[in-house]
Amino acid sequence: MTLIDKVRTTIGKYNMLKRQDRILLGLSGGPDSIVLLHVLVALKKDYMLDIQVAHLDHKFRGDQSRKDREFCEEIARGLNLDIVYDEIDVPKIVKERGISSEEAAREVRYDFFKKVAGCKKIKKIAVAHTKDDQAETVLMRMIRGSGSLGLGGMQPVKDMQGFTIIRPLIETSRAEVEGFIKEFDLESRHDSTNDKFMFTRNRVRHELIPYLAENFNPNIKEVLANMAENFREENEFLEKFTKRKFKSMSRRRHSEIAIDIKKFRKQPEAIKKRILRTGLLLLKGNLRRLTYNHWKEMDELIGKRPHNSIVDLPGGVNIIKNKNTVVLQKENGDSFL
Repeated sequence: MTLIDKVRTTIGKYNMLKRQDRILLGLSGGPDSIVLLHVLVALKKDYMLDIQVAHLDHKFRGDQSRKDREFCEEIARGLNLDIVYDEIDVPKIVKERGISSEEAAREVRYDFFKKVAGCKKIKKIAVAHTKDDQAETVLMRMIRGSGSLGLGGMQPVKDMQGFTIIRPLIETSRAEVEGFIKEFDLESRHDSTNDKFMFTRNRVRHELIPYLAENFNPNIKEVLANMAENFREENEFLEKFTKRKFKSMSRRRHSEIAIDIKKFRKQPEAIKKRILRTGLLLLKGNLRRLTYNHWKEMDELIGKRPHNSIVDLPGGVNIIKNKNTVVLQKENGDSFL
């Protein structure tokens, strides 16, 4: 099976594409995104795709970043594709907000993709995460103490605030990507930040996974990716079940969600946290910066603390315990209270 055939199988397996889809493709200039671009161009006629390209300069690497942009422009135009690019000073955001470079870059990148897609009335955004990226993500989340949702890794298809993120290379290894680059003599850019061990992902990629492969299981990346798929399948069932439960016990008014506390307490422990997650996602759009301690505080609030107790969460959301309800409240919103 060729790499293009393999990606076609992945696309079909997860129903990523439909005929006449309009796609915004995130192009960094690295090998993964270059291969994704060429594969989707090869499949363009099969699906009658309208492909447009977006490139973001994170301002991490000075002149190298500028050359990345110029390279991506040349590649896109050589394939007769429109490209939109922008530059955002991510190091400045890191300093201002006190978050990691990795987190800031991810947030800014997806915000940029959504902005461009929204302007162009495109609903699907293709990104170039591979099976190796999936294995690294699972290990990183394991180290941080993630639950089953986190250990499901990156979803092949994910809804994100009105857009759909698709990952056509999620079952393709980095070695296969490199083989495709070599076979078709494709050019790509090297991101020097991928060599810096100050970033957690780079240490996992260059130190931890090779160590595990040499000393425990030579197929560790495959094992981790398969584990993520198993978790995702179980999580999909639990999420559908949770959404039905959430709908039956909650009501929403603008920036607040009230959950019937009596019905909530009757749920299994595994479902309670998922119900709260569902509500918080509706209010915040994400669960970034929520830690184990935050979930523990929410559990104590509902189970042990007196009425009118409050837990403050990152992102301007409060959880308030009343006599009959638990209220998830976004700051400056209308109130049930």
